[in-house]
Formats: sequence, structure tokens, C-alpha cells
Amino acid sequence: MKIHAFLAVSLFWLCHPSFAEKRDTLVITPENIHMNKLHPGTQRWLVYFKMGKESSRTRFSIWTRTIDYFPYKGREAIRIRQEWENNDTIYHKAYSICDRKSFEPLYHETWNKGNTTTSFDFVDKTAVVNGKSIAVLTSDSIHRKQYQAFEQSLHQYKLNWHLDLETFSLLPYRDQVTFAINFYEPGYSAPKLVYYTVTGSRILPGYDGQPVDCWLLEHDDQERMKNEEKFYISKKTGEVLQLEQAFGGMFRYKVKIPFSN
Repeated sequence: MKIHAFLAVSLFWLCHPSFAEKRDTLVITPENIHMNKLHPGTQRWLVYFKMGKESSRTRFSIWTRTIDYFPYKGREAIRIRQEWENNDTIYHKAYSICDRKSFEPLYHETWNKGNTTTSFDFVDKTAVVNGKSIAVLTSDSIHRKQYQAFEQSLHQYKLNWHLDLETFSLLPYRDQVTFAINFYEPGYSAPKLVYYTVTGSRILPGYDGQPVDCWLLEHDDQERMKNEEKFYISKKTGEVLQLEQAFGGMFRYKVKIPFSN
């Protein structure tokens, strides 16, 4: 049933006029991701903003992501734990479990300081916000949309948008290919195909003075605050080493930290 639903989504987009404009487009499925590129361990990124191109850096934070193998309800799975901290405060946590073969989400839980906690179980088909099932909160328009989006996600192959940095490590890179990824952020809008294009190669300076050959992966969403993203992915390791993002007149950067405690 899940395969049929995903094929239906894929066929719809293949026939869509905007799709014809994208040459060499590859819809991401379990068959064309490289799970062997995802390795257990802890990685960190420095994240900061600029309010203008020539502005000073501000709003610093550290994102820590730890990956390990983890059995989940009889399945071989991968667990990814995230902590986002600024100054002396952890302001966001995420706990995600994905299938070890397809990277499809099995469970996703988040905590935001002073705000909400959510959990989405894709195996048991349950979703909870602040301790209450959203299935019984649908009189509220926001929760109703959350529940409808979650229900839609259960019937198609999708990847967790909250794990984009890990997802980008798994893609079958080649020059000028556009990846169509059916991304779903649990608790938000229904899954949708999001397009990322490999626009070429770039060299980043390594910490040992050696050049690092990277794929340049670009995403342009003019409907969403004119959001433009450029990801630098190491050709050797598959790691996302850097993000340059421009949106709403602001700029955000993520830089992989090679050594940290």
C-alpha cells in the first residue's frame, strides 16, 4: 500500500509542468540511498546568523547530533539524538528513530524550551502533543492540520526533514542531478517533494591545510521568504561541512566542527 501511494505521488509530480523544467531529476526512494554512508558517533555544527551580508555574526548556537544503532519494536533501526544549545541553555531536543535499511522515520520526539513536546510513532500510528493525542484535539484547526498531515504521511515513503543533514549524506551524487525528496517534518505540513540540485563542485580549505573537494547542493524556495540554501557536502565522507542560507534579508550559516567535547 505504501509503495502504491508513493508511486502515485511520484507520477503526479512527473506529470507536473514544473517537473519538466528540471533536467536529470531523481525521485529519492529506498533503492537509491546509500545507508552505508551514515556512521555511528557524535557530530557538531556551529550555527550563527548575520542580519545583513556585511553585518557581524550573532545568535550563536551549537547543534550536537549523536547517531547509533538501536532496535525498535522488532526492527533494525538507527537512533539520532539532537541537542541545540546557546550560551548556557539547551533550547531544543529531538529524538528520532529511523529504519536502518530505508531511513524512513519510525519515531520522532521533540522538546522545545518553554513551548511544546511532541511525539510521533509511525509504527503504532499515534501522535501526541503536550501529553494529549492530537486525534482528540482536532476541534482546534492547528491540531486538525497536524493530524491530517500525520495520517497522510503514514501511507507513503517519506524522510524526516528534521534529519536533513543526515539525509544529504545518503544521496547518490553526480553533477547536475536534481534530487526530489519527499520530506515530512512531524507536526507540520503534509509530506511534499522538495528539490535539491547538485550545481557542481567546490573546494573548502581543510583544517590540515589540505583542500576538501565538495559537492555543492542548492535549494531555492521563492515561495518561502525567498529561501536560498547552499550545502557543501564532502565527496570523500558524505558529511555536510557547511550551509550558507539566505532568507528574508537575513543569512544563516552552519559549519561542521571537527573536534569538540
